[in-house]
Amino acid sequence: MSSLRIETETLEIPFRDPFRIARDMSGEVAVTVVAEVSSAADRERGLRGTGEGFPDTYYGETTDTMAAVMPLLLEAVEPFEPSLGGTLRDTRVALTSASEAMDAAIRHHGAAKCAVDIALHDLAARRLGVPVHELLGLSPDIPPTDFSIGIDTPDLVGQRAARAARFPALKVKVGGPSDLQVLEAVRAVYRGPIRVDANTAWQPEQAVAVLPELERLGVELIEQPFPAHRLDQLGWLQERSRLPIVADESCVAFEDLEGLVGVVQGVNVKLAKCGGVGPAKRMLERARELGFRTFLGCMEETSVGIAASAAVASLADWVDLDGCLLLASDPFEGLELDDDCRWMLSRGPGLGVRRRVPKAPRPA
Repeated sequence: MSSLRIETETLEIPFRDPFRIARDMSGEVAVTVVAEVSSAADRERGLRGTGEGFPDTYYGETTDTMAAVMPLLLEAVEPFEPSLGGTLRDTRVALTSASEAMDAAIRHHGAAKCAVDIALHDLAARRLGVPVHELLGLSPDIPPTDFSIGIDTPDLVGQRAARAARFPALKVKVGGPSDLQVLEAVRAVYRGPIRVDANTAWQPEQAVAVLPELERLGVELIEQPFPAHRLDQLGWLQERSRLPIVADESCVAFEDLEGLVGVVQGVNVKLAKCGGVGPAKRMLERARELGFRTFLGCMEETSVGIAASAAVASLADWVDLDGCLLLASDPFEGLELDDDCRWMLSRGPGLGVRRRVPKAPRPA
């Protein structure tokens, strides 16, 4: 019988504002899965590792697929559990081996692997009494995050941009019926860099025609304008663009990096795509070796997923870790932004986040 136990919870959390993207216009509720992993000995000590995975049907994942593969993943990582919390070196080796074992057990399923991998890193760091970024050997000094605004009317997007003016950059979702008007509305109320993300919705002629306007409006980068498999179109646009083209849907896992060399200037790494903290670290490091500019993104996650992403953010040139800020309520606390919109990494063990305790009702 396995000494590790996993407990999962599916959370359905409304967005603060509707958050629509070109390939998913629902935009009302975020659905994410939180997992807790522990051994019997951990539970006796009051220790648990918390992780999160955000299933995206675009990548073939749902809450049901996550529930189906998690027992298989737990079985795969079981042999490495005794080394988690030994020496720092042994723990790092065990975490890498656990990630490789999950990949060997089943392909894809990045969100399910992500939830388990984050939980294992949190658990190991708690056993060692160190923050996750220290467990990874990474710096706590990270770039500030931008803030994302979903597709909507120019007036509403402009209002949301004005509210988010404290952030050093805004990421604006495009691919709707009035992209240029939306960007004009943002520029009217915001002076900083604008990052545009089309989520595969543009056509090549449309994209190249709008390049001069994007430059005029102070756009900093263009993320995934074309379908994931159309690397030829991405490369064609990058040849004609002074702005960096950043691959997102075309860049899911480590093995996608080599094929993007000479195609785009940047890649977007997300924990829920590639399988967690450890895979994201390795992917970001390899992307830098290959000469890419690195973008660290997120899904619409709680503070658990964002804290885990922030632990590897020192490896990113651009940071888009605002998922928990898009939610109407975050069931976790402990992760805070500083005055420059940088996430302050935990100085204590693990991720540094905890379940929020509901406030007691006031007496009548």
